[in-house]
Amino acid sequence: MDHPDISLAIDLGASSGRVIAAELRGDQIVLHEVHRFENAPLPIGNRLHWNVLNLWKEIERGIGMAADQYRDQIVSLGVDTWGVDYVLLDRNDDLVGPAFCYRDARTRGMMSQAFERVSRADIFAETGIQFMEINTLYQLYSMRVENSPLLDIAERFLMIPDFFHWALTGEKVNEFTNASTTQLLSPGSSGWSTKVLEGLNIPTKLFSPPVQPGTDLGSVRPGVRTRTGLSSRAKTIVPATHDTGSAVLAVPADGFAHERPNWCYISSGTWSLMGVELDRPMLNARCAELNFTNEGGANGSVRLLKNIAGLWPFQQCRVSWQRRGKPYDWTTLTTLAAEATPLQHWVDLEHPMFVSPEDMVEAILDYLRKTGQSTPSSDGALARAALESLALRYRICLEYLESLLGYSLETIHIVGGGVKNQLLCQMTADACNRTVVAGPVEATALGNVSSQLLALGKFHSIAEFRSWMRSLSDIQVYQPKNTSPWNDALARLQQGALPY
Repeated sequence: MDHPDISLAIDLGASSGRVIAAELRGDQIVLHEVHRFENAPLPIGNRLHWNVLNLWKEIERGIGMAADQYRDQIVSLGVDTWGVDYVLLDRNDDLVGPAFCYRDARTRGMMSQAFERVSRADIFAETGIQFMEINTLYQLYSMRVENSPLLDIAERFLMIPDFFHWALTGEKVNEFTNASTTQLLSPGSSGWSTKVLEGLNIPTKLFSPPVQPGTDLGSVRPGVRTRTGLSSRAKTIVPATHDTGSAVLAVPADGFAHERPNWCYISSGTWSLMGVELDRPMLNARCAELNFTNEGGANGSVRLLKNIAGLWPFQQCRVSWQRRGKPYDWTTLTTLAAEATPLQHWVDLEHPMFVSPEDMVEAILDYLRKTGQSTPSSDGALARAALESLALRYRICLEYLESLLGYSLETIHIVGGGVKNQLLCQMTADACNRTVVAGPVEATALGNVSSQLLALGKFHSIAEFRSWMRSLSDIQVYQPKNTSPWNDALARLQQGALPY
């Protein structure tokens, strides 16, 4: 009996990481979760760090478990993670300082200080990226403001997935899709913006020309092979290392990077990223005004999108209730939200008070008090407010997208873990009055694997892979059912009857 080739997707999110084995079997990709492990920011003193050393230990453990199971069937592996965060290496390839978490407070106020050296307009023209305090640009600039010696010691800048690819292979590369999230990369090209870097006194020597998804970094280090049992047959193939970049590759849409797409996507998880896939960046004044971003996609494509707070507040409410002795599971919490009265509250999930509060429930209640709204009658009502506010934010973002494109979009594709929340999917269809195609849930892992399979010649194009993806069984369609109340709620919001 023939044993199929196996590709490993190492997928790290802000709350957990996984090593997933993927096999191409007939007309489907079969995913097997080999190892799952926790990931969370680690507070030390006044800082918030990622424990990248422990993450590497867990990655090695997961690879070893996969090697025990599949042996020399494993032909490739690649790592994807969240964006904007990084590590620095010195001339001896030792870590320079910690891996700061994007939620660390050191970037507060950094945008306005950076604009004193390089104007906001120039930064957008140079990079095409939306302005967020968490961006790598402001993380690095904060080190200059604080007179940190780390930038002067450092010799190489690696984003989090680049760091793990270096740990695997010894190759130090910057991958394009994740590099584009830094607000330091020129749009539609592979070059870093020397104007921004030099203007903020960030050493240009730290950066190398970004490589595209599908780049083969070769076999893993001998020491890694010894510790894990992985064979030299397994090649490290760089995927779209930004998890959204991988997730968008797995959208079961028609074609790839059209000039005039008729669909948009929402990569739904802790963050929601909503946008369209284009063949070139959009750098006009309206795009800058609406604070949309032109992130890099595979094969030189562009993801014109907006970052939205996503399910983070909803997830953190559950943590708050658990501390109060209410151990809600996701099903129970969503059921309670479904039973609550619709459209009673609006929460601006983009407000800074929801970035990293000690208690999310208290933060939302405080927001409702300060904005003159009533107190939710139950936990379900508060949970519903968080979900409805997210769906309304999708509606607002859709209108912005369509204004940039100059035409209406027909379909919203939702991919990622948020697909599991059927209530939110239906809310999105109703709020936006669009057909919602939800799935696949494992879009990031599938997109990661797609880059590997394309490099291995298993597929000839992204369009072919997407056509094949449309046959997957976990894709559900939601049609709008009750749109009028959502139109009324949006009208009240825009007229100032609710805080906006």
